[in-house]
Amino acid sequence: MATGRGSINRKLEDNKKDVLCTQMPESHNNRPKNGHKNGLRSNGKNGSHTSQSRWDEDFFESFEETPLLVAILTYLGYGLLVVIGQIRDLMRAYGIEKDKSCTEPKLEGFVPLYQSWESFYTRNVYRRIRDCWNRVVGSKPGTRITILDRDSCDYGWTFELTGKKLNVMNFGSYNYLGFAENSGPCCDQVQAVTEKYGVGVCASRQEMGYMDIHRELDLLVAEFLGVEAAITVPMGFATNSMNMPALVSKGSLILSDELNHASLVLGSRLSGALIRTYKHNDMDDLEMKLRDAVCNGQPRTHRPWKKILIVVEGVYSMEGSIIRLPDVLRLKKKYKAYVYLDEAHSIGAMGPHGRGVVDYFGLDPRDIDIMMGTFTKSFGSAGGYIGGSKSLINHLRTQAHSFIYSTSMSPPVAQQVISVMKVIMGKDGTNQGMKHIRQLAWNTRYFRKRLQDRGYIIYGNKDSPVVPLLLYMPSKVAMFSRETLKRGMATVVVGFPATPLIETRARFCLSAAHTKEMLDEALKIIDDVGDLLRLRYSSLKPPDFSEKDIQLIE
Repeated sequence: MATGRGSINRKLEDNKKDVLCTQMPESHNNRPKNGHKNGLRSNGKNGSHTSQSRWDEDFFESFEETPLLVAILTYLGYGLLVVIGQIRDLMRAYGIEKDKSCTEPKLEGFVPLYQSWESFYTRNVYRRIRDCWNRVVGSKPGTRITILDRDSCDYGWTFELTGKKLNVMNFGSYNYLGFAENSGPCCDQVQAVTEKYGVGVCASRQEMGYMDIHRELDLLVAEFLGVEAAITVPMGFATNSMNMPALVSKGSLILSDELNHASLVLGSRLSGALIRTYKHNDMDDLEMKLRDAVCNGQPRTHRPWKKILIVVEGVYSMEGSIIRLPDVLRLKKKYKAYVYLDEAHSIGAMGPHGRGVVDYFGLDPRDIDIMMGTFTKSFGSAGGYIGGSKSLINHLRTQAHSFIYSTSMSPPVAQQVISVMKVIMGKDGTNQGMKHIRQLAWNTRYFRKRLQDRGYIIYGNKDSPVVPLLLYMPSKVAMFSRETLKRGMATVVVGFPATPLIETRARFCLSAAHTKEMLDEALKIIDDVGDLLRLRYSSLKPPDFSEKDIQLIE
């Protein structure tokens, strides 16, 4: 039995080598001088880069440093919350204050299973502003949503619905192209498929769950991406976490951007490969780590790495930043590494044809070894995909857990993707897809430009539909969320541990469905709340980009 298992493992490893086989160069040129560094007090090109080209001249990102006084006050605010939390925990331990938290029972001889700093933070910090998250929505995720009002009589420990409904503008959903609707042609096609196939598949693809609609979706995705083949899976998170272990393993090296999504981090860890992170969008740091990996090989043994995989995202959902993909591909070719590109937030939302950052930079999709994306944002559906060469996809069909063990995508969910993708590609006989893409691009630049003109610190790229506005102090996170909702605008606020301690923010997600009147109303609300909370921290000259470069389609 041991011999048999070993033979199988060797066969699986050989299959992986056939899909991704790295050839290491023996020598390299000296490292170019550093370019701009991410985090400088400047509105301009972010990240380190070593060459100029036409795309680089138009590549604008802004990451202004946190003002020193604001950073000090933010640290003091968190420190005060920790001190008060420790005092209240002491009072609960002695029965002076009633403990309403769900605590772990103390078992003799057992160490705590889950009690940690995270539970302390949740109990004493997050609980105080818990009303800003987990709001109950009672409508479609369109430009306006219905929020069911809640109230707490015990300072955030428990909530009850009041029966009141709030109809507010939605600036928090990932409905980038505006296709998450409950009426229209796409919805009609989904309804027809539901009546034909039902809702559930009740089997994996390798058993009785592979339908003609799944085959149609796979072929359409491959055509849309411009690659040889593609597979689709029912869950976006699992598209990363369950497919990466089928591509790399022990003896391989993953070079991961420090801001990569949790699904990429989990997939990298599950693979068993060695993981090294590099500074966000810093091509000099990436090249240094690539050169070191090629020259020195694996730790201790110094054997060559089996594979080197560079893992990046198209649009980074917390920073609003765009990957410097042309530079990444230049390094990939120079050092014979492979690139895994996560386009969850960029597919549909970026590029003149809505085909992601590859389309945005005008690159050849065949230069990307593994193209990943999800259908949960621009397509208003669920699930994800992997695109690439036929050999890659055939390998994943037999080795990836997300494909073998999960139930196939629900037919109505698959049809929503097919319908929207055909609209984007113009296969429905209209120009609605191009109209949505242009409108999103116009809305993005219009909204970003006016926020930066008003003196707010805004992170990210000028063409990213994810727009973070820095709030910094923990008290302002809660106040911004509550005050904007009170004025008729729902948005997302993000704080520690999802962001660095001194970089809490509000995150606006723009949609092609937002009208200019909605954007202007949102800007007015932000101004009212910004003046109330004194959020105009920027000390830099406003950028000079404009939405006038984008031609809208009537």
